[in-house]
Amino acid sequence: MALGVRAAPFTYVAHALAVAAAAMVLVWAIHFRGGLAIEATNKNLIFNVHPVLMLIGYIIIGSEAIMVYKVFPTLHHDTAKLIHLILHGIALVLGAVGIYFAFKNHNESGIANLYSLHSWIGIGTITLYGIQWIFGFVTFFFPGAAPNLRKSLLPWHILFGLFVYILALANAELGFLEKLTFLESGGLDKYGTEAFLVNFTALVVVLFGASVVISAITPARLEEPQGYAPIPES
Repeated sequence: MALGVRAAPFTYVAHALAVAAAAMVLVWAIHFRGGLAIEATNKNLIFNVHPVLMLIGYIIIGSEAIMVYKVFPTLHHDTAKLIHLILHGIALVLGAVGIYFAFKNHNESGIANLYSLHSWIGIGTITLYGIQWIFGFVTFFFPGAAPNLRKSLLPWHILFGLFVYILALANAELGFLEKLTFLESGGLDKYGTEAFLVNFTALVVVLFGASVVISAITPARLEEPQGYAPIPES
């Protein structure tokens, strides 16, 4: 579906919102929640690594991978493809590490694992992300499918990738809601500064995700077809 606009303005908005979201989640984790720790007697500090890695490492870096073709439209296709692959790989690894810290916090705090919709969708999303990465690597990078096959598979690769990305965004919203609900049930002021910070962070993430998706489905140049980039014949 052609929108009649270029992707560039949406990438600018996305980057501004990414900086805002990253700063807000760090302020939340460090200022309001006490900081980050790999090992600590206060297990909440271990959990704090989870939202930071999932937002900055998983969603934001994954978003950069999606937008690379639109941020650098004149970049050689093979170079852009390699950057796309590497950034998605980094996002996948950091997302898996972020999930590990959630499990670590639960296990060391005596909290049950995988009891919430957020955790179920989270495991499903990271699994689909991994499948998508492997598919992209084998089909478009190494050993690589035939050019005609790559052309026919590219729209499905984009569609499935955006589906997984939107699912990750939705699950991030569930995560913010779940954590804030727990905090408020424990006595956190529902109209306090921290509660507003969490809610506004979630809103920024929604707007950020929307700008990334729009940049992905709009062309870098108005005369170009939709999609990340054309697949060369050779």
